[in-house]
Amino acid sequence: MKQVLFYLVLFLSANIVQAQSLETAANSKIKILEKLVKKAEKKNIDVLKEKTTIRTAEIFLKYANWDDKNVKINESLYKLVPSFKNQAVKMAEDLPNFERKEVNLMLDKAISEIESLLDKKTFRKASPKVDWTKVTVENDQLTFNNRPVFLADYTWKPKTKELTEFHGNQDSFFITPSFVSKEDGTINKKRMDLLNEKTDGSLGFIFMNHKGVPKWAEEKYGPNFSMREDTYTAYDIDNPGAREIQTKLLEAFVPKIAGKKFSQLGYMLVNEPHFYTYTDAKKKKLPWASGGVSQFTIEKFKVWLSKKHQNIAALNTVWNTNFKDFNNVQIDIPIDISLKGSPIWYDWAAFNMDRVTDWYAFLKTEITKHDADAKVHLKIMPNLWTKNQRVHGIDLEALTDLSGIIGNDSGADHTYTWGKPHEWQKHYAFEWRELCMGYDFMKSVSPNKINFNSELHYLSTVRSRKLDLAPNYARASFWLAHSYGMTASQIWYWPRNADGSISNKAKKDKGYAGSNNQQPRVTNEVAMTLIDLNANSEEIMAIQRDRKPIRLFYSKTSAINKKVHMDDLYRLYEGLNFEGIPLGFVTENIIKKQNNKNWDVVAVYNTPFVTKEELNALQSYLNNGGTIIIDDISLVKNEYGNELIALTKGKGTIIRLNSVAKIRNEVLSLLKEKNLLSDISIEETNTADRKGCIWRVVKNNAGNNVLSIVNVGKRDASLKISLKGNENIICKDLIKGISVSSTPILKPNEVYFVELTPKK
Repeated sequence: MKQVLFYLVLFLSANIVQAQSLETAANSKIKILEKLVKKAEKKNIDVLKEKTTIRTAEIFLKYANWDDKNVKINESLYKLVPSFKNQAVKMAEDLPNFERKEVNLMLDKAISEIESLLDKKTFRKASPKVDWTKVTVENDQLTFNNRPVFLADYTWKPKTKELTEFHGNQDSFFITPSFVSKEDGTINKKRMDLLNEKTDGSLGFIFMNHKGVPKWAEEKYGPNFSMREDTYTAYDIDNPGAREIQTKLLEAFVPKIAGKKFSQLGYMLVNEPHFYTYTDAKKKKLPWASGGVSQFTIEKFKVWLSKKHQNIAALNTVWNTNFKDFNNVQIDIPIDISLKGSPIWYDWAAFNMDRVTDWYAFLKTEITKHDADAKVHLKIMPNLWTKNQRVHGIDLEALTDLSGIIGNDSGADHTYTWGKPHEWQKHYAFEWRELCMGYDFMKSVSPNKINFNSELHYLSTVRSRKLDLAPNYARASFWLAHSYGMTASQIWYWPRNADGSISNKAKKDKGYAGSNNQQPRVTNEVAMTLIDLNANSEEIMAIQRDRKPIRLFYSKTSAINKKVHMDDLYRLYEGLNFEGIPLGFVTENIIKKQNNKNWDVVAVYNTPFVTKEELNALQSYLNNGGTIIIDDISLVKNEYGNELIALTKGKGTIIRLNSVAKIRNEVLSLLKEKNLLSDISIEETNTADRKGCIWRVVKNNAGNNVLSIVNVGKRDASLKISLKGNENIICKDLIKGISVSSTPILKPNEVYFVELTPKK
């Protein structure tokens, strides 16, 4: 026993010595860096990066000390994560020194970089220290000091100067139905007083919560008014009482919010909306977040059916039923997944989207009634579109179209903490499908709006996490997201209080252990990446705005009827996304609403089901001289499986091809004929069976090509870059300001951002 105690004391003493040594080293490096900053400032070198890094170091040294004193709390949180559970004790004990080591590595890098600047081995473009109180929203960009900027903050981050000076200063205000405290419309006095006392603030958004309802509402609207309480909308949106409450709530708050800086990022109408209404009889249980609906919803469905089918005979023919009239229509909700692909399934899924869209259109109308300039958005999970399910009620196109700001909580997985491997893990460093494909779709729907990711899940999700996550992943994912249209983000997350303690919200949270508040270098790299993006904001905005000459046709009809339609569409998207060509999408409404000259060719792939209206939109595009590449199995049936008349070429061109490879080659050939390919060509060699580098090219103000590459592949990529067939070129690294190789080898998650000019 004495021997055990001896070794325990020895172990603890060693840990204390190491902790003191690491902290002493870090503090010494902070002082060195501070001196170098002063020297650099005298030479007019921008030092925003170094000042940010110093602050990050100070914050995380404080956090490490808290973690040193609270090992048991961290141990309990590590135990909540399946892949951490068996190592929870060791991970909790090692965490403080892990954080200190990370701080030291971060400071070493910062010292090396500023010494390189002082020695004129590298050079740096200035980046603005953004004052969030002076940022404005202008169409598709945020503007500060007459330049576009990109902004990021964190969910739950305390509003202290220590944390807001360099890591985001986003403002917000929270409203919820329970603030209507009485049936007569009386508003919660404390909340209204808080609003009246609130200053103009800094750039922010209004968080509209729907988790709870006032106590009086259940009595007035019935015991079934509260429903789906395990989701973020815990009441029946089709009950007339829902509109009554929201009318009173918004009438009270919006006039007092109108014009305030803290509302300029818009009204977030809802957090992660989803209205799953299906079941699976074979599994004998309801799927996640799924449930039934009220009689109010069923009555709305009957009206919807009457408008859709016009007469009961038509409905009976399609459904193979014998209802007397629309009032007698019956349907079991949740609807069983075995009916997928049937007319009944299609009508329910389409109606579910329409009734949800109608609800949010109502909320928008009520807001703009009191503030005509207000913008709205929804925190939509883009995977509700990029994945296959369509019985969740979310019509991403319609909701993006009605919004004044593109809203989302786009994510990107990198390391799973439990569960079976996914297909993407064989080929890629991270799962980019939701990020790239989702943003290309939303930007195709609404090209002239900012994109606000109000719960960014690139660093971590409950399932995707890694304590020793490489900082270059943070750079890769954020760089890619901003290249694909993201303007501002609220990152998930900052679950520590100002003193470093874990916030009460996170103490039982499976997502805390191993997340960014334990990762100094990851958190700092996010800030470094934003600084670099803002130093080159005009070029990044040019990439966002680059014309999308190739469009993939998206049919909501096929997405509803097919089991894996989005997997099929992704295969075509994946096949084109590594060719340096900006990609977009078209739908029936995009063809109708937007100038068809914005693109040159539409590809229709593995899309058998379309409505007559969708088919007519494509035919009108052809009649006006458009070009469509289509396979043999697309556009053959309507939403109910009835055969359709084939497209005719009109004044346009129809090209029939039946593989992704053939479509890709034809697209490249067509764009080359039209002189629409960039001046840059890239040959990629790697040991994988597919390309891994996503790249885009734009011209800068000097007329030179600017090239952005992110290696999302799982292997090193050897590149050979040429300009108009000329390999004799200069590649200037726009981050370091120096010449770099035109034949780089990019590691997974590496970003390459250069200006290209021919050698003279």
